[in-house]
Order: sequence, then C-alpha cells, then structure tokens
Amino acid sequence: MTLRLTPRQWFLVALVATLAFRFWLAAHFPVTNDEAYFIEWGRRPALGYYDHPPMVGWLLAALAPWSGIAWVARLPALLLPPLVALVLRAAVRAAGATQEGVAELAAIAALLAPMEFWDVFITTDIPLVLFAVLSLALFARAARRDSLPTFFAAGLALGLAFLSKYLVVPLGLAYVAWALAARRAPRRWAGLGLTLLGALPAGLYNLAWNYEHCWANVMFNAINRNEDAKLTLANPLLYAVSLVYLAAPLLYYVWRERKRVAELAATPDGLAWVLGWAVPFALFGVVSLGKQVGLHWMLSFVPALVVTAALAIGRERLRASVRFFAGFALLHALVFAAFMALPLTTWKSSALYPRLVFVADAPRLLAKVQPWLGEYRLASDSYSSAAILSYHAGYHVPVFGVGSSHARQDDLWSDPRAWSGRNILILRRDAPPLAQFQPYFQSVEERAIEVQGATFHAYLGRGFKYPPYRDRILADVRARYYRIPRWLPIGRCYFCERYFPGTPCRG
Repeated sequence: MTLRLTPRQWFLVALVATLAFRFWLAAHFPVTNDEAYFIEWGRRPALGYYDHPPMVGWLLAALAPWSGIAWVARLPALLLPPLVALVLRAAVRAAGATQEGVAELAAIAALLAPMEFWDVFITTDIPLVLFAVLSLALFARAARRDSLPTFFAAGLALGLAFLSKYLVVPLGLAYVAWALAARRAPRRWAGLGLTLLGALPAGLYNLAWNYEHCWANVMFNAINRNEDAKLTLANPLLYAVSLVYLAAPLLYYVWRERKRVAELAATPDGLAWVLGWAVPFALFGVVSLGKQVGLHWMLSFVPALVVTAALAIGRERLRASVRFFAGFALLHALVFAAFMALPLTTWKSSALYPRLVFVADAPRLLAKVQPWLGEYRLASDSYSSAAILSYHAGYHVPVFGVGSSHARQDDLWSDPRAWSGRNILILRRDAPPLAQFQPYFQSVEERAIEVQGATFHAYLGRGFKYPPYRDRILADVRARYYRIPRWLPIGRCYFCERYFPGTPCRG
C-alpha cells in the first residue's frame, strides 16, 4: 500500500522533520566564535555596534537572560526557515500559480535548501534574511496590485534589513532595476520612491550613529576589510561553486526554461522576483573578481530564485528539485551526526585542534585559569577568543593587543587607561616570546595549560603600564583601523577622543 499525502501534508512533514533536526543540532553544536560575539551584543544592548548595524543585538537582547542555553540563543535562527517558507508559500499562491501543490513545493524547497537546512547559527544574516524576504514579497505584491501603500511597507521592511546588515543593498539595487525595466507598471517610479522613503528612517538612523562613532560600520565594511582585495580567478570559481552548492537544480531548470522565465519577467510582480536574485547574483559575480564572496552573502536572495522556479519551471521540475534538496539534506544530516558522534580528540593531529578545543571546551579552560582570576583580570589576544571566553565566563573579556579588522566592538567597551597598575592574565592559543609583553608590565611570566591534549598559554602580567601601550598598541590600532577618509565628516570618534585628544582620526 502506497502512502499518499496531500501537498499540505508533505509540507507539514518537511516542517516537523527539519525543525527536529535543527533543534537537535542547535542544542548540541558548540557555540561558535561569531555567535558568542553577537550574543554578547544582546547581553550589552546599545544603539549601534562596530561591525554591523544593530538589529541582531536588539533581537538577542530579548533572549539575553537565557543566552547561556545554546538552542535558546539560536532560537531566531531556528525559526527563520519556517517563517521564510510560509512567506514564499503565500507569495507563490498570491502570484497566481495554477498547478496544484506548487506553493507547498516552493515552501519545502525553502526548508531543505543547503544552509537553510543546517544553518542554526545566530549571526547578522538571520534578521537580514527575514526582513529582505519580507520586503521582496511585499514589493512583488505592490507591483502586482499597483499599491503605493504596499510599496511603502516594502520599504519599511527594507529599512529593517538595512539595520541588520549592509548586504541588503543589492536588493535595493534590484528595486531600482525593476523601476527601469517594468514598463507595464503604471506608477513604477512612484512605487520606487515610496519604497526608498519607507527605508529612509533606518538609513538616517544608521548614518547618525556612524557620524557619532568614527564611521565604524562604514570603515569596517567598505574600507578596512577590503584592503587585501586583488584580482584573482580563484574567487570567481569559488563563487560559482557556491552557487552550485546552494541552488544547482533550481539554476539548471531556470536556465532550461529561460523563455518561461522571460514571460514571467514580463509581468510587474514576476519581474520583481526575477530581479530579486538576478541582480544580487550578478553583482556578487563582479565583486568576486577582487574579493571572496561568502556562502552567507547569497542567503537573502535564494528565496527569490525559489519563487521564480515555482512560477516558471513547472511542477514536475520543481518536484525534482525538491527531491534533490531532500537527498542532499539527508546527506548533510548524516555528516553532522557522524561529526557530532566523534570525540574531539579525533582531530588531535590537525593544526586546528587547539582552536577546536578552545571553542568546544572553553569552560574547562576557564576552570584551569580560575585560581589566578582573583588577582588577575582575564584578557585574550584575539576577538574570537575573547568572545568565546566572554560567553562562557558570563562577563566581558577584553582584547589585549592590536587584534584584527574584524569584531572590534571591544574598542567601545574597554578602556586600557583603567587598567593602569592592574595585573592582567592574557590567555592565548600560541606562545609568543615574553619580550612581546614586557614593555607593558612591571613583570610578566608564562604558564602552559593543557586541556584535552592541547596546550594553551597564560601570560601573567603584573603592573600594567598604560603609556607604552598607548604609544605602541593603540597608535597602531589608530593607524590601521581608524584612518577615516577626509571626505567623511566626523561628528565624534570615541577612539581618538579617548586616547589621542586633539588629534583627529584621519587617513
């Protein structure tokens, strides 16, 4: 006897199965460096943060009392795919899909597609995807109905996505491309104008915060992290592989049915869905010529491809795509299960083993240094290490040293002037010579700490000396990461006002 389920029942089966896997993974996978960093944002709510706009911090602030429980901290990430699936299901139905079950197949594809299936990690991409998909769904609805209020609502959602991450900018460019191409939309320019008007408050808010905070978001996203960009063929190839990994069957069938996709794009709402992925993917292709494009960059735009496929390639081909995603998801589940079943010491011969132990067994490492912490203040040398230690310690662990261009929120939270004369324990994965620390302390000594066969190093510095730290470390930080271009007007800059008063942070 063959089990026959309705499309709605298949959708519910996929929803329950994927949620069960995602909750299991979220409950058992160690909190990552990036997650720990953003969870600390939620524990210390603010109007803005160094790396990105503040939405994920605001979102996590509501969960801060329970953020020590991994699956609770990851709850927004766990619920994202079901929310996106429901939005896409409604969008496909509203667009007039005539074949039975197509809307449910689109929703199942959204649940099973790579990364959507296994990505349970809480990062800035989670609110970005939610608000970007919601914005595009509203924009397509506005285009279909020629509804100016709905265009404005799409802009409000776009603004919320902008307050999540600047990676929503390609979607805004897709809206501009839509206004240029949608000749059958009678009020396309008014619609675009109202969309941008809806997003304007969020943009002005972010602009004001940056003006008063060293242009931190702009410096990180547009300048500091891009200084190593160079023309290479490896990055475009990697980008192509990433697209294949994320959406191979959908891209294949959309290409095969490009005439039907063109017919879909002849309608105002269909054009919105097509441009909602085509413009970002093309833009990322250009960017990949000089910079590596991460998998997560594309997460906000794959849902638009799913809707395009649902409306253009036909039910049988969409079903074939869903079957592919289901098999691929099962493979991912088996890989994760096998990985989680292996003891950590399996990777002992790997050069990454100390890093893995640091993330997976940070509580034991903290217990090893606990006897010193009554006399010494705990610090670390990198932002990733400091974030993990902060998460498990329950208090902020500062960064000692220059750090990197990433995750410099500690520049706003910590003030080395207050460390003068204090003892500091700097916990590191590597073992630089004592001479590296001696200029900043009255005395310093090193202690080796072993956890699960990995050796870590505690540098016990007595009597911190601020002046040499300012003249060497902080001056280096200013030269590397706070060289604000002269074309940007500076309102205030916490870094230079604090450590170099009277000397503006200028490039």
